[in-house]
Amino acid sequence: MAAARVPADVALRESTQRKLRMFSELRGKTVTAGEFWDIVAITAADEKQELAYKQQLSTKLKRKELPLGVQYHVFVDTAGVKVGNGGSTLCALRCLEKLYGDKWKSFTILLIHSGGYSQRLPNASALGKIFTALPLGSPIYQMLELKLAMYIDFPSHMNPGVLVTCADDIELYSIEESEFIRFDKSGFTALAHPSSLTVGTTHGVFVLEPSNDSEHKDLEFRSCYRFLHKPSVEMMYQCDAVFKTKSFSQQNSVGDNPTSVELNTEYVYTDSLFYMDHESVKKLLAFYEKEGTINCEIDAYGDFLQALGPGATVEYTRNTTNVTKEESELVDMRQRIFNLLKGTSLNVIVLNNSKFYHIGTTEEYLFHLTSDSNLKSELGLQFLASSIFPTMPQCFGRSPCVIQSILKPRCSVSPGSVVEYSRLGSDVSVGENCIISGCYIMTNIVVPAYSFVCSLSLKINGHINYSTMAFGVQDNLKKNVKTLSHIKLLQFFGMSFLSCLDIWNLKVTEDLFSGNATCLSLWTARIFPVCSSLSDSVQTSLTMLNAIMNKSTFNLNGYHLLSIEEMLSYKDVEDMIAYREQIFLEVSLSERQI
Repeated sequence: MAAARVPADVALRESTQRKLRMFSELRGKTVTAGEFWDIVAITAADEKQELAYKQQLSTKLKRKELPLGVQYHVFVDTAGVKVGNGGSTLCALRCLEKLYGDKWKSFTILLIHSGGYSQRLPNASALGKIFTALPLGSPIYQMLELKLAMYIDFPSHMNPGVLVTCADDIELYSIEESEFIRFDKSGFTALAHPSSLTVGTTHGVFVLEPSNDSEHKDLEFRSCYRFLHKPSVEMMYQCDAVFKTKSFSQQNSVGDNPTSVELNTEYVYTDSLFYMDHESVKKLLAFYEKEGTINCEIDAYGDFLQALGPGATVEYTRNTTNVTKEESELVDMRQRIFNLLKGTSLNVIVLNNSKFYHIGTTEEYLFHLTSDSNLKSELGLQFLASSIFPTMPQCFGRSPCVIQSILKPRCSVSPGSVVEYSRLGSDVSVGENCIISGCYIMTNIVVPAYSFVCSLSLKINGHINYSTMAFGVQDNLKKNVKTLSHIKLLQFFGMSFLSCLDIWNLKVTEDLFSGNATCLSLWTARIFPVCSSLSDSVQTSLTMLNAIMNKSTFNLNGYHLLSIEEMLSYKDVEDMIAYREQIFLEVSLSERQI
């Protein structure tokens, strides 16, 4: 009699926990050849971000939080040009060739895109999305450790080449114990996850070649006829990308919100990471060497994968609907990439029992860390991780989440809020759905619900200072206007930004914003005071917020004010790491005394 099949959710949880255990056993140990990646490379947007990443990697290696015997690198994008993750991929490949010459053609390489300044999740802006902390593991995992854990099985079943992934998503999957995900075919190979058609409109969608096997399996190796990038629902139907579930039912969490793929519903297969064999890498590298420079934003998914498969056509190169900035060279560059890659195969590894989580916005971050029971179960997320908080409330459903922080006994943190790398006193009350990062608050204060409060160490004229960005978690920092007369269209904590400026007694002048004078946003608004101590910085910025909430006045004249953009240019990474390290040591000492 055949053994009963393990339920999909149980299989997914057990598979995930097995990978976490395997990675935990490798932390701080020297790995053998073929056991792990030969190279782990992280991309950075500029030299300041590159330095921040290198400092954090160095700290992790000293504390033996990563496997040893691996080459960890940070590669910076071309200076002065936003090249996208496609251009960043080309830059990284050239760096690898310069470092290793012909040797790297025998390496398995993990390339993680982590450039950019995370304007939708600014607590990751200063130190990077790939170093976002998670309430998991001891010492706590950041996104880097989690990605290395989830990909733990890949290197030993991979031909030499490069696996490309992003820093702010999580891929979970389960397959039969006797099976393996193999990256051993020529060309490109991508993972595919079943998703709703709505999710498909914001991701890449695979149009698969017909299969003779009608049975759904957890793992299927398929060929892709064509790849669609953020297609409309109509396009998915027209291209035969839509499937109907016949023999399986599962929970699926793809994209911004968890969704269900239920019996007899329609679905598509969406993308996450992809692999390039070394021959494809050589082809891209030769192209980059011939081009010399990249002067436009290339998408590794939209511009590389859409050129692949027998059904690929050149039409997509002229579609700039999903482009944030349409440079004059973009269409021409896309057409040259298409001509380079056309005829290259796109292999697809279908993972029918899998989930794809994105943690790139404040809303996603709060939901997945405080409310998402599925992810909590699958990863074993904790609500109190590497922290001291004697009165942590026991909640069902939505809870607070405290990561590597020290909170006094009577401190109150409401459900739905995340506190990381902070010290909060007994008289501090944090409202619901807040993000508190890198803060020191010991005074009697109420943090309003839906507040985002993140402190940075700065080095200005050789002296350490502090500034705290504070706004609403739902504020859109990327929204911009072209002229001062239009800043009334910007919203700060649910109010017109113009009204907020009146409350703070700030005048609307050209000096109010940093950077591009025709791209005015909350990101570039000079509204955050510089203070000589961390506690004063947090107190001052929270007073700003409370003035908005209470519609009272708070005069910011007399303060040295910075925009978030400027805060990042002055950031002192060493001081921020030292602050986190001190909290880590105190928590570790406390745990040893228990």
